[in-house]
Amino acid sequence: MKRLSFLLLTLSFFLILPSCRPSGSAPAESTLEAGDPLPVRGLAIEAPKPAGIDRFLTFVEEELVPAHFNLLILRVDWNYAYESHPELRDPDPLTREDVQRIVALCRKHDIRLVPQINLLGHQSWAKTTHALLREYPQFDENPSVKTENYTPWPNPERLYCKSYCPLHPEVHDVVFAVVDEVCDAFGADAFHAGMDEVFYLGEEECPRCHDKDKAELFAGEVTLIHDHLAEKGRQLMIWGDRLIDGRTTGIGEWEASYNDTWPAIDLIPKDVFICDWHYERADLTAAYFALKGFPVATCGYRNPEVCLQQIADQRRFRRQSAPAAAERFQGYIHTIWSGNANFLDRYYTIKDEKPAPRGKADAEAAPKLDDARALLSVIQTFRQMP
Repeated sequence: MKRLSFLLLTLSFFLILPSCRPSGSAPAESTLEAGDPLPVRGLAIEAPKPAGIDRFLTFVEEELVPAHFNLLILRVDWNYAYESHPELRDPDPLTREDVQRIVALCRKHDIRLVPQINLLGHQSWAKTTHALLREYPQFDENPSVKTENYTPWPNPERLYCKSYCPLHPEVHDVVFAVVDEVCDAFGADAFHAGMDEVFYLGEEECPRCHDKDKAELFAGEVTLIHDHLAEKGRQLMIWGDRLIDGRTTGIGEWEASYNDTWPAIDLIPKDVFICDWHYERADLTAAYFALKGFPVATCGYRNPEVCLQQIADQRRFRRQSAPAAAERFQGYIHTIWSGNANFLDRYYTIKDEKPAPRGKADAEAAPKLDDARALLSVIQTFRQMP
């Protein structure tokens, strides 16, 4: 199976990249012209708290709109005043009225607004257990591992983030209720379920999952969420790392899978939108997803050079691929992982820097890995694109 995965990935490069095609082979003609814009220009960021809505809306209107962003993924998680499960609310959550202000601005500028709640994994962070497992500890995939005992990675219990058990008979009653509620509030035609960095799955201590194939467990959860959303005409979006073989590709256990979830790529519906994130290198796995039949966007973070290369690669893939594959390369989504207010503080500080660095020493002293600087580079690039 691993050898087959590697061959498929290698084949994807031969089919997609002219420089990699065997000598004498002719590239298939695409219906896309060189100047065609990317279908998706997105930003994934934490939803603001109520006190930060005005500033965030100004950021969207003055920074994202002129750069032709057309997708905004808001990481809501428990920052919403859920009526179906009020016990899961964060302190001072967004209200439906708050959300409607964001919805109105996005509709005004034709920005697709997609809420995100982290499902399956990311149910904790460091020593903090998030709302779902805090209120429903019976859903925990491995309850013997205590977040209060967390130590920095790597640690003996391999605790990065907790997961819920996808086979617990009651977990989806809760999960789907909040998913439906937040999608209704956002008027959303899509939902982002996260599902990245799932390290705990099919654990020995789980009475339901311990003897199950991890790829089938992961695929089953993706499919269940997909089918639930599809009943109301909504698309599922997920991060793509658990669908990549981290060992064969050499990508590793963070941006790809070491715990054997990757064969799930052949078990999930082909209309799941894959957000293919790579932060240290512009790895070309978007070609793999496209040739497997999925719509895919590449996602960058804090390295400006990598982000701009990812944008260039997506445009090149669209120009130089066979028509069926070309349409699956959807574009680029920039990701922000700090708090919304904290990020905006840094973004405007960097944007308003005066004077700009002039000498070589000044340029070298500026941070090279910075999400705000990277987003500024992406915005400048998008402004120059058709």
